[in-house]
Amino acid sequence: MFFVDTHAHLYLKEFDNDQSEVVRRAVENGVTTMLLPNIDAESIEPMRRLCNLFPKHCLPTAGLHPTSVNKNYRDEMAIVESELKTQKCHAVGETGIDLYWDTTFFKEQKYCFNRQLELAVQYNLPVIIHSRNSLNEIFDILKAFGTPLPSGIFHCFPGNVAEAEKIIELGFHLGIGGVVTFKKSNQNEVIKSIPLKHIVLETDAPYLAPVPFRGQRNESAYIPIIAQHIANQLNISVEEVAEVTTGNAVEVFNLSEL
Repeated sequence: MFFVDTHAHLYLKEFDNDQSEVVRRAVENGVTTMLLPNIDAESIEPMRRLCNLFPKHCLPTAGLHPTSVNKNYRDEMAIVESELKTQKCHAVGETGIDLYWDTTFFKEQKYCFNRQLELAVQYNLPVIIHSRNSLNEIFDILKAFGTPLPSGIFHCFPGNVAEAEKIIELGFHLGIGGVVTFKKSNQNEVIKSIPLKHIVLETDAPYLAPVPFRGQRNESAYIPIIAQHIANQLNISVEEVAEVTTGNAVEVFNLSEL
């Protein structure tokens, strides 16, 4: 029984004291592959350092996170383009739009998101989409983008069943993480209404740890907890959740070596 954590920032300072142990603990718990979405220029070196340390388990991406979009966005995007051109990358992202923290650079966020969609198509890579308080804006951009759209993940899916169905119609998967274990989470309704073949598992480590670790540092080793919760909600075995969601991740990220 193997899992893929499709979204973990294990290179951040929260893991400075035990980074290698965190990766090893994940592998010991069956989480053999971890996608590490990039944030901005400053995170490239620590991300790639960890991927070089664990090349069979940690896979790098290239992208500019929407909350890192500011006045120097063109310089940041040039670095993303250089990474995609010269380095091995398994996805474009984390990209998208975030209207929760600050809307100052909303116009620039839209430009960067659209450009990263273009890069995903150009390099035949999936895209990892951040959509906090911005699902409608992202839907508008995807509809205007034309075809072909890249494949990809709506990371930490924040919406309802109707919005989940719209995402699936666009050809994307839903990233489901620790939030699904929260008592008041609407994601339980979503996973009961959406076929498992459209779902991948993620942690967003170090954030959004599942119950019973809510409020603590998250890590990839907790993926089986999320899988077990989904299995309980769907009245199926955790082995089935592992098999289907891992297969989905393999397909989206072209992980044929797994």
